[in-house]
Order: sequence, then C-alpha cells, then structure tokens
Amino acid sequence: MLTYWARDTGVTRAIFRAAARAEAFTWLGLLVGMYFKHVAGTTEVGVQVFGPLHGAMFLVYGVVVLTTGSVFGWSARVRLLGLASAVPPLASLVFERWAQRAGLLDDPARGGPQG
Repeated sequence: MLTYWARDTGVTRAIFRAAARAEAFTWLGLLVGMYFKHVAGTTEVGVQVFGPLHGAMFLVYGVVVLTTGSVFGWSARVRLLGLASAVPPLASLVFERWAQRAGLLDDPARGGPQG
C-alpha cells in the first residue's frame, strides 16, 4: 500500500492533510485530558485515551511527512520543519497550510516550487 500512495500525488496529498489534522486533533485531545487530570483533578480518562492515540499519530505523521517530502521533492530543511511541527500543539496544521500555500504540495510534474 505504501508504494501505491507514494506514487499518486493526489493520494499522498490527501494522506498528508489527514495525518496533519489527526495529529493536531489528538494533541488537542491530550491537552484537554491533561487539564482535567492535572488542573481540575477530576479524571484521567482523557490522558488514557488521547495519550496513546497521540503517540501513534505522532509517529504516523513523522512517516507521512518523510514520505510526502520524498514524493514532492522537499528539501531536507522543509522535511525537518515538517517533523518539528509535530511538537508544538496544532503546528502540524500551520505547516500543512504553509506547505499548500508555498506550492510544496503541487504536482511535481507540473513544476511547482519544491522547497
């Protein structure tokens, strides 16, 4: 399956966007869970649910960034920036929007800018 989506830029773009959004959503869920656990002191359920989900999405997002960067010909700097965007909350959304606006998700065959 990896080779299929890595060859089709439309599929790669869609998977990258979905991974960026899922990574941000699970980050947000984990932050809310940490609030209820550590500040409100009411429940640990949010951390128990979103902790593993975010951990998995963090890793998935990293693989997707590297694969997307390979498919679209991103420079090492852009790939590193994409990986780093998984650390601050919601930064993967900012990176995804920036990559779109900068033309980094344009079809390489059409000669868009490739970081």
